Amino acid sequence: MRKRLLPLLGSLMLLTAPVIAKTGGETDFVGALAEAAKAADIAIDASQKDSLKALELTAAMAWHGASPWISAVNRGAKEEFERYGVKVLVTTDAQYDPAKQVADIENIQALAPDMLLSLVIDGISAKVGLQKAVDSGSQLVLLSNPIPGFIHGQDYAGIVSDDMQGMGKLAAQAVNQHLQGKGKIGVIFHDVNYFVTNTRDQAFLKALDDYPAIEVVARKGFVKEQDTSAIASAMMLRHPDIDVIYVAWDAAAEGVVEALRGDGFEQVKVVSHDLGVNNLLDMAQRGNMLASVADRPYEIGATMARIAMLAELGEQAPLFTLVPFDLVTRDNIQDVWQQAYQADVPRIINLVLGD
Repeated sequence: MRKRLLPLLGSLMLLTAPVIAKTGGETDFVGALAEAAKAADIAIDASQKDSLKALELTAAMAWHGASPWISAVNRGAKEEFERYGVKVLVTTDAQYDPAKQVADIENIQALAPDMLLSLVIDGISAKVGLQKAVDSGSQLVLLSNPIPGFIHGQDYAGIVSDDMQGMGKLAAQAVNQHLQGKGKIGVIFHDVNYFVTNTRDQAFLKALDDYPAIEVVARKGFVKEQDTSAIASAMMLRHPDIDVIYVAWDAAAEGVVEALRGDGFEQVKVVSHDLGVNNLLDMAQRGNMLASVADRPYEIGATMARIAMLAELGEQAPLFTLVPFDLVTRDNIQDVWQQAYQADVPRIINLVLGD
């Protein structure tokens, strides 16, 4: 790896990173979201493209797991890198295991990539390996989750994410629209210190304050996705008058949909985040899945790649850069899927929708 000390190209940067307030010595990440940039504003011009190609850069990607969503993130980043002559050395899948991700990062460090993109499962355990990669010259760009103690502009170039607060608010709006302003809901939230899901869940609950006739009659946290089925069954046993259940994300919502179907609660609807085939099939069949708020993973990956490459040219990115999001219902499944994944809709969904 070549270390480069390039002058800051201030005249080329589209955005100036804001000064972010700190609380108790730590960055106020939730507050920083209000100052976030938009993904569409992160651009590489023709002269920068020529400079990047001349550098013959390399990149690596250390992901937390595997899913259609992360595949779209990975593809967006890889295709964006390829446009500027960057060689992707390796992509890793931690299988949602923090220890494996630590090992993945250590193995990546041996390859000495110029740039490293990652969604980190556990920032504490991954911090040492990431710090070594940064100290050896890798430009680090994070997906959604900050690393405790890392300094923006010094230890990492920026964080790309969905608009967590906006997504939580839109999920609440979907619940309100379905209930026409009055009803009872259950909330199954992510009970782990995980920035992106915590922020979305909290934004959802806060947004419900605007709908005083909608009552949260049950709240229960989960750690593992497979626990949500039992949680939903127990919740409905105690509160059979629940109208809607909110679940932190799509894969966790699968168990809730399964439990509701198995227990005979066909009328109870589910609202969540992200796009997964199983829940979209249920939605297409007019089952329990009512709506989901989806970000755009392909655009997340492409934006991460652009921020990393601009950092190689000495550009400073904002702390947060956010991609747009969409409310997906039965009526727009196909359009939102194509927008989010930049790929064809799975054939089975088209078949169920009658196309």
